[in-house]
Amino acid sequence: MKNSLLNTCLTLFIASTLNSQTTVGLIQHNPGTLDDGFVLFAPMGSKTTFLIDKCGNQVKSWTSTYNPGLSCYLLPDGTLLRTGVVQSQLFSAGGHGGVIEKIDWNDNVIWTYFISDATNWQHHDVKALPNGNILAIAWESKTNTQAIAKGRDPLLTPTTIWSEQILEIQPTGTTGGNVVWEWHLWDHLIQDFDNTKTDFGAVNTNPQLLNINYKATADNSDMIHLNSIDYNVALDQILVSAHNINEIWIIDHSTSSAEAASHTGGNSGKGGDFLYRWGNPLAYNRGTSTQFFGQHNAQWIQTGLPYENQIMVFNNGLLRTFLEANNFQMATCYSVMDLLAPLKK
Repeated sequence: MKNSLLNTCLTLFIASTLNSQTTVGLIQHNPGTLDDGFVLFAPMGSKTTFLIDKCGNQVKSWTSTYNPGLSCYLLPDGTLLRTGVVQSQLFSAGGHGGVIEKIDWNDNVIWTYFISDATNWQHHDVKALPNGNILAIAWESKTNTQAIAKGRDPLLTPTTIWSEQILEIQPTGTTGGNVVWEWHLWDHLIQDFDNTKTDFGAVNTNPQLLNINYKATADNSDMIHLNSIDYNVALDQILVSAHNINEIWIIDHSTSSAEAASHTGGNSGKGGDFLYRWGNPLAYNRGTSTQFFGQHNAQWIQTGLPYENQIMVFNNGLLRTFLEANNFQMATCYSVMDLLAPLKK
């Protein structure tokens, strides 16, 4: 579960028996090093979101109609921004959400927005922008025929493929919203499997694009599984974590939607292509090993904090070998400058 308040070095436990050095259901590690602040969290099996202090005392709670869709944030005006789970027969992978809510300090739901239809489904994470808009990641279902036309290996193509999209939503009223900017991964693919299909090219010389056949299987629709999104105001760039690819990607947000669908335009001049990617050079036929293993929660560290303006990622270690486990830490900070190398030609 992604926590909306940073700089916390404590572990939460819901336990019936606590020792004399702990308070209400919370154990503090090195309490003398803790900064002042609060912790916001949404238990998976509950419709309630809690704000607690670092002694474990409840400060505030909000109640929703929906179980958490895996992210919650406390906005500067005290409003809770959260995602919720809408049940789906089509999109049932881990992290599926479907609804975005704003709940005010008095527990009133002031905005509800659904991205949950036959071909589009919000999942995992959202990000509030300074202009009041909301960035959301959503699955975008493509048919077997559409995928094969893009050069996917027919023998490794399920009935549907879930691509990814990023939508910027301008809230209107209590239930409405305008999509004012959008980016679709489907516009930024490459393949070296079938030279009669679109997007054919050399994968290793086009790291700004995603190989549609990388880790392809005939039974997994969720080929990317983005699980976090963040925004850098100074750079006007978006950072996402691609769990199933073992990578993080940075995308230019200064583009128009038309430019984001192309390979030119925006501050970078690269349209919606990846500006940077890091974690798994195998995904673009470079290198011999991966550095990320099912990572989560990629985010720029805020200015004024240690390692400010660098990127922090929780490296889960999924399927990591013993040797690799001894070479990498579970949670790692990487400088933005370190991310430049993979896309240099």
